[in-house]
Amino acid sequence: MMKFVIKLFPEITIKSTSVRKQMTKILRANLQTLIRKQGISADVQNRWDSLIVLVNHDDEATHRKVVQILSHTPGIGFSLEVSEYLFETLDEAYQRVRDVYAERVSGKTFCVRIKRSGIHDFTSNDAEKYMGGGFLKETGALKVVLKNPEVTVHAEIRNDKVQVVTNNIKGLGGYPLGSQGEVLSLISGGFDSVVASYLMTRRGLKTHFCFFNLGGSAHEIGVKQVAHYLWSTYGESHRVKFVTVPFEDVVTEILTKVETSQMGVVLKRMMLRAASGVADSLRLPAIVTGEAVAQVASQTITNLAVIDRVCDHMVLRPLAAMDKQDIINITRRIGAETFAARMPEYCGVISINPTTVGDRARVEEAEKAFDMGVLETALQKASYQRIDEVLNGSESGLENVEIVNTPSVSDIIVDIRHPNEIEEAPLTLTNNTVIEIPFFELEGRVNTLPEAGRYLLYCQKGTMSKIHAHHLNSDGSSRFAVFMEQIKPKTSA
Repeated sequence: MMKFVIKLFPEITIKSTSVRKQMTKILRANLQTLIRKQGISADVQNRWDSLIVLVNHDDEATHRKVVQILSHTPGIGFSLEVSEYLFETLDEAYQRVRDVYAERVSGKTFCVRIKRSGIHDFTSNDAEKYMGGGFLKETGALKVVLKNPEVTVHAEIRNDKVQVVTNNIKGLGGYPLGSQGEVLSLISGGFDSVVASYLMTRRGLKTHFCFFNLGGSAHEIGVKQVAHYLWSTYGESHRVKFVTVPFEDVVTEILTKVETSQMGVVLKRMMLRAASGVADSLRLPAIVTGEAVAQVASQTITNLAVIDRVCDHMVLRPLAAMDKQDIINITRRIGAETFAARMPEYCGVISINPTTVGDRARVEEAEKAFDMGVLETALQKASYQRIDEVLNGSESGLENVEIVNTPSVSDIIVDIRHPNEIEEAPLTLTNNTVIEIPFFELEGRVNTLPEAGRYLLYCQKGTMSKIHAHHLNSDGSSRFAVFMEQIKPKTSA
């Protein structure tokens, strides 16, 4: 059995009692849903200051899946993987802690941090001093350093049990998904819209996706891939919609009817009008965009004010004051940079000498020649799909990627997870060579792999591996497939 103690995002802990209870209840339900979807037998228990996850499996594949869930679920500050032991004396508790940390502290500076609750004949400070002295005598630890030690020994003593922290898993932060309502995010697949969608999900908002197809199936497939990745990685506890609005005829109407300097602003107004219609159909109160002030001509503060005039919904712009490099850095951190960097683009409307000073009267005058029936037709043709089904169609190509549960001895496993994920839950296989190439380096390093043999790409949920395998096999080869681990039957009820 594995045990994890879930610590809430700090902002949750300062809420009122009723709000905190409600958010904790939602987070517990979200974790139960995610764990169940992975086929894992576990019990999620509620405490006032934390949640406890008891996993009825003890295999490495399950461990990796649980770590993935705990590090990517909104609402979690951090999680502690613990081993729990009964004890009678302080020395017995120390021996349990020493056995776990002896190798880690050898030759290094350290400090001991003990949290204690219950009735004992010693204080937390007494326990820290006793254990610190023991480590210095018996483990080869260098010395005690209270500020910035190389190793921090963590343990909690609760009544007659000592919980020794074996792993500290950094959480996503934010609020539990679904605790703050629902929004519609306008997504083009580029850096800005991807980060805006992620930030809303992390903040606890159930985020639906709306894509305006300006022409070309390649762009639509790419956007579906990145939207599915965001959902499956950070928001899979809730089902959301992916809406495609065909905008080719709207673009044509703008190109033929609207003054060139106003085209960019008019296009954004048409998109916001359409988004408002989609939001109404889904009963959503707010729309999210990836616009940042002054990034392009249509995003000056005066132009944004003119654009917002066409919509009664709240328009959220989480990137409004962010620098482009900061946005790109977030995209890299959340694992979406590869998607955004290779996203096909279709620039159907590029204004000549675009206006940067929004003039509502001039824009409305320019729109008079536009046939609003074209926009209504586009909305009527909009496609609504469940996000978990957007990659099921043959047009995605992913259904042709081979899935392997039991590798052949000659297969080479390529772990494409982020290095932080690998460090928290390394992949070790008895019969196969495992090499580590992060997904964001895969395309650049794939030519260094020997031609012979089959390569099985591995990531925790398989989505990223499928997309990359499909891309790498686009030359007609079948060298790349996907390795999907199987959960072993539970060892206890």
